[in-house]
Amino acid sequence: MGASGGFLELLCNDVSIDVLRRLDDPADLVRVSSISRSWHQFVANNGFCKKLCTRMFPELKCCCCVVEQSNVTRSSEVGPSSSTEQDVNVLEHRVFARLAHELKSTIKKEDCVSVAICASSTDHDPAESIENTLDSSDNVGQRPSYWSSEGESDPDLPEMLTYSLCSKLCIIEEVNIQPFEANFQFGHPIYSAEAVRFRMGFSKNIFYSLSHSEEEVVAAQRFDDDDDDCYIWTYVSPKFPMVQENSLQTFKLPQPVLCIGGILQIELLGRVQKQEMDGLYYICVSHVQVMGRPLPPVFDVKIPSAGQSCLLKYCPQTDCSTRPSASGGGWLALIARIRQSRQLGARGWSRTRFLNTLLGNAPAVHFGGSSDDDGGGRSSDDDGGGGSSDEY
Repeated sequence: MGASGGFLELLCNDVSIDVLRRLDDPADLVRVSSISRSWHQFVANNGFCKKLCTRMFPELKCCCCVVEQSNVTRSSEVGPSSSTEQDVNVLEHRVFARLAHELKSTIKKEDCVSVAICASSTDHDPAESIENTLDSSDNVGQRPSYWSSEGESDPDLPEMLTYSLCSKLCIIEEVNIQPFEANFQFGHPIYSAEAVRFRMGFSKNIFYSLSHSEEEVVAAQRFDDDDDDCYIWTYVSPKFPMVQENSLQTFKLPQPVLCIGGILQIELLGRVQKQEMDGLYYICVSHVQVMGRPLPPVFDVKIPSAGQSCLLKYCPQTDCSTRPSASGGGWLALIARIRQSRQLGARGWSRTRFLNTLLGNAPAVHFGGSSDDDGGGRSSDDDGGGGSSDEY
């Protein structure tokens, strides 16, 4: 093996690419890129981290490029328009390595629904509006809590429920829906749909007015919801059969999906229950849950006013400020160890001891013969996690 390039210099590019593209752990790719400058350049120029992310979540193919917000106060952005090709490759490598780490994280699922935007129809608004589907209780006041479509004579006419998620980037694993059982009607009919399908994507209106409040954005979405061009869907699920039961039914996606843009639409396909008093078909829903997890605010997306390609936005300052500070881990612990090193650096430390303190390892053996009682030593319980070459 060569002194610097290793097997990358011994093998042709095609073979080296075939070897490295088989790595499916972002930490391995980051470690490979940390071996030397030539290895870092090879990994960055071939976009291995970006390709790993798109293999895990194909929805990311709609993100044409990356921009980095280099300063929160100035909101300046670094991206393809102001950088050389090599700079762009290095930026994408850094951002997608961090993104791959988040995509691989195992965090407990939560309900990601934030706002009910609109329904394709509503029988009695607001008493039977879509907002009722976000209430976990079966009754509000003295009335049952549910959404109801308008009555239709055609059982094949679908309905749509559209929601805004808690983040523009959410990993969604399943959607839970409970049909409504009308206990106040004879026979307690259940107004379920025959099947459901889910769409995820973004609304054009969100990205035209990023400075607007959430209420203004939702109002704009509701106003334009009848426009077929209002949304761009980056994912459409297969159909799932729905049973006519009064229970919270779980529809697990074939694989987790990255919702880019934070909009989820539920298509309710087919009507199975007539209302006795008017002979029309209805679909009614009591509860909706969208289970998954949002990505941290270090990541964002936006859409230029011209075109339909997403820009993946990376805000490293947000990343630093949101990392946990407990137990001496993360960036804050590293900063603390650097300050400690500066304060005690004039006391004649050896290189070994300096590195051990900086990296958070157990204190090195002092080779001077006398022990230091200056409070600069660290016990193993004070370890800040060790030194890692991971870029995320």
